[in-house]
Amino acid sequence: MLKDQIPVIDLNSADSDKLLDETWREIGFACIIGHQIDPNLFVSMRSLLKRLFALSDEIKAQYLVSPDNYRGFIPLGFFTPNRKEITGTGADAYEAFKLHWECPPEHPVRNECSLYGSNRWVKDLDDMGDIISAYWDACDVLAGDLLASVAKSLKIDFEFLNSTFQAPLTNMTLLRYPSTPQEFEFGIHPHKDTNIFTLLHPDQNGGLEIKSPDGSWVEINCPEDALVINTGEMLELWSGGYYTATAHRVINRGSDRYTFPYFMVPNHKVVIEPLVPTINGFKNSVMPVGELTAEVWRTNWPEEKPNDHEFDLGSLS
Repeated sequence: MLKDQIPVIDLNSADSDKLLDETWREIGFACIIGHQIDPNLFVSMRSLLKRLFALSDEIKAQYLVSPDNYRGFIPLGFFTPNRKEITGTGADAYEAFKLHWECPPEHPVRNECSLYGSNRWVKDLDDMGDIISAYWDACDVLAGDLLASVAKSLKIDFEFLNSTFQAPLTNMTLLRYPSTPQEFEFGIHPHKDTNIFTLLHPDQNGGLEIKSPDGSWVEINCPEDALVINTGEMLELWSGGYYTATAHRVINRGSDRYTFPYFMVPNHKVVIEPLVPTINGFKNSVMPVGELTAEVWRTNWPEEKPNDHEFDLGSLS
């Protein structure tokens, strides 16, 4: 299916479930229209990012991420790839602000896992919380619709799938990619997402590329009102290998690129394992959501090395 572009699928079409199923199996990436997200939210989000990253270094320093709180600013070139397969690659050329599901203060899950908490809203941007929350809510609705399509195609109980997201580790990264400086190889290195679905409104400046079956890299170009949706390794495992998680990267050679991917992740107690018989040759393993998420976060810090475990951290194998 993948030649020089990924397919554009209209969710309002009668055969959208069939087309999504085919795309998740063959490519793992699709451009989605008919998603019911107000285009004005894309405009508001991108405007917010431009204001956010234009703040002074002094203000940003007040909201830096730390080893015990993965919420806030991530400076340019701060993190190095945390994958065992990546060697000889320096830091990625992006600046970011990390957000997670806004866990209510009284929610009991806060006592179960340190990954839950409250986001750090920048007081200099008094509309930040409202804009993010409106967009996040819209993504939640779309993610639920996509999950229902998965359940239908794979003949899995939707209520069971939906129940794993009652206190999710879903997260969002606000990103600014400058034109990739010569000392950086990538805006973000080649990797596979570890989650269920990623929802991304792509910057029209481009720069996002996916790896095709022949090993070449294909740049994604979608209609301006479309969302890029890709499957992660958790969904690949749930599907027994029928759906594929595809490697992708960012190399930005143009002007600043602003994106805000939403990463759909279940509750920390969920252990991902195949829900249908696996395809021949598929590596049958398990992915404990909380442990995996904590390990990805921990190993983003340059001095931390991955531990031996049964799961991959966005592997390229």
